[in-house]
Amino acid sequence: MSVPDWDVMVATCPSRTSLAKIANKWTAMIVIALEDGPLRYKAILRAVDGISGKVLAETLRDLQRDGIVTRTAYDVMPPRVDYELTALGQTLHEPLSALGRWAEEHVQEVMKARESYDDRLDSGL
Repeated sequence: MSVPDWDVMVATCPSRTSLAKIANKWTAMIVIALEDGPLRYKAILRAVDGISGKVLAETLRDLQRDGIVTRTAYDVMPPRVDYELTALGQTLHEPLSALGRWAEEHVQEVMKARESYDDRLDSGL
């Protein structure tokens, strides 16, 4: 049986859904936060500044569904739950970390370009 040729540029290709989730800023930041191993929910919430608890919970569920993150609940008191990248999730770490580094390294250039663009708009050009 042959493997289908997936093409993210085709509207009906299921890889498009994966790309949309991976390109989500919260997904990228959660994957980067989990680079050093498992974290508890509150630790992820602290690491990913600006994410709401609701969005974190939803994103973690989506990442579990896609096989990128595992959730391990421990039968202890108080209850403890850890989130960790799966082997598949580990394959995302490098490219998403590279995107994060790119954003940090080029933020001044992007800000300058935005300012220049906005100045041209303001002057009517």
